[in-house]
This record gives sequence, C-alpha cells and structure tokens, in this order.
Amino acid sequence: MTVTSLFIYVFFGVFVCFSYFHLSNLALDFIEKKKSKKFSQKSVLRPYIFIAPAVIVLVVFILYPVLETVRLSFFNKTGFEFVGLKNYFWATKDPEFKRAILNNLGWLLVVPTLSAFFGLVIAYLADRLWWGTIAKSIIFMPMAISFVGAGVIWKFVYDYRGPGDDQIGFLNAVVVSLGFEPQAWMTIPIWNNLFLMVIMIWIQTGLAMVIFSAALRGIPKEMLEAARIDGASELKIFTSIIIPYLEKTILVIWTIITILVLKIFDIILAMTNGQWNTEVLANLMYDWMFRGGGDSGRGSLMAIVIMVAVIPIMIWNIHRHKEEEKT
Repeated sequence: MTVTSLFIYVFFGVFVCFSYFHLSNLALDFIEKKKSKKFSQKSVLRPYIFIAPAVIVLVVFILYPVLETVRLSFFNKTGFEFVGLKNYFWATKDPEFKRAILNNLGWLLVVPTLSAFFGLVIAYLADRLWWGTIAKSIIFMPMAISFVGAGVIWKFVYDYRGPGDDQIGFLNAVVVSLGFEPQAWMTIPIWNNLFLMVIMIWIQTGLAMVIFSAALRGIPKEMLEAARIDGASELKIFTSIIIPYLEKTILVIWTIITILVLKIFDIILAMTNGQWNTEVLANLMYDWMFRGGGDSGRGSLMAIVIMVAVIPIMIWNIHRHKEEEKT
C-alpha cells in the first residue's frame, strides 16, 4: 500500500464519518421541526442514530467473530461437518495442549509479578536520585519496541554458535569469557521459558514504573516523614506504608500485564516458533488454524480457551470498579 492510497483511504473514512453525522443531524432537525416542541426536546432517535456506527462496528468485528469462533469449535477442520464436543475431548488428552496450558500458567505467575515488583522498586529508587529521570527514560524505552522487534533483539543476546566458533550472542560471550562452555539457551527445557519471560518483563517493567511513579506522588509526605521520625527504616516504610497505599495501583498493573501475557504470541514466534516445549496457547492456536492445512475446529477451540481465561479478569475488574464507585 502506497502512501498516496493510504492517505486516500484515511481521507475517505473521515469524510464518510463526517457526512454521516452531519446529514443525520440535519435530517433529525428537519423532522423535529415538523413535530411539537415537546418532541424536539426529547428526541429518542438522535442518540441511536449517532451510536449506530459504533454498534455496527462492535457487532461486525467483535460479536460476530466471537459467535463464529464458538460455532467453529463444534465443527471439523473444514468447518462444515458438525462433530459436537469431539474437539474439546481431544484437547483434554493432547500433550501439546496441556504443555501450552502449563506454560501459560508459568507466564501468568512470573511475568506480571516480577514486572510489577521491578517497576515499583525502580520508581521508588529513581525518585530519590538526581539522575532518576534519565534512568526512567532508559527503562521505559523498550515500551516503544514491538514484541517482534524485542524478540529479534534478544535473539542476539541468546544466540548460540557451535563449539569452537566465535560466540556473537551477548550471554554466551560473557559465559565464554568466564571460562565456561557456551549453551544453546533456547533449547534447555524450563529455562528456555524463563529466558523468554525475561523479554516480556524487560518490556513491561517500563509501563509499571511509569504508573507507579505517578502513584507514588500521591502518597502524603507527612506520613512518610512521621514514619522516619518514629525511627522506621526505609525498608519498613516501603513494605508497611508504600505497598499497602499502592495496593489498588498494583492490582491495576497486574491486571493489565496479565491480559497481555494471556495473548502472548509474537515473542515466542520470533524466538523459538514454539519449539523445545515453549509453545503457549496463542502459538498453538496459530499452528492449528493456519499451518499444515489448517484445522478451524481445533484452532477455534484454542481461541475460546484464551477468551474464557480473560473473562474472569474482566468480571473482577468491573466488580472492583463498581465497589470503588460506591465508596
């Protein structure tokens, strides 16, 4: 797609939206003038006319794909033959599916926890240093990199060349300089998953740090000064005052990163392509849906599992938001 065609599409889209709302408003004004003043003050058509495009987009691009995915999960690979719960029974016995579930659980336990922890610690320490702003900027930079780009960068960090060859990977270069043998890090079971998680933590720590930096400024300085006067150590202040005060912020950050982790796909595709027991649900879904001839039934099943995993987090967030509004 050329720049010219892209500009034309953007201009056309803006023009259509503007025309729709402008003409709709003119038409409603014309209709209401023909009616009584009471009707013109309480038009029931106007809000529905204005939200109609958004509703159509939601139905076409969100609701319909969800319903179609659910439907396909009950059909065979071609999507034409109804097989009932066969795909679901297959999933309970498939070793790759079980491994992907376990890997996802590992990501959910490690990445949000460490990202939030490092983000909070860095935000707290950086605010106490004169060069803290520079440190924050450097730590936040990975947020500007796509997951695929981050995977390519870290591929050079973990790169492995055969015995006797010069190691261009940073980690293996350090290992060799210390007198140890280089390792093919991405092929080591369990550890390779942890090395992949490091990439996500490296990216998301910057997000957590920025949010925590803003939240820390909301802590009353009088409270901290009173604790110091009473002889509390900085560690005690951090664990007994700051962390409890930032409880809601911690939960928000944990939720955001958890949802991102449930959808993790790019890093693993760029680094290992799901090999060496590193696949997660999103990669497994991609493999079943688009590779080896494709299987829309099993691929849709994987998508449903990911969606179902996100729903409890959404419900909990909505419930927490309603509780905060009551207080």
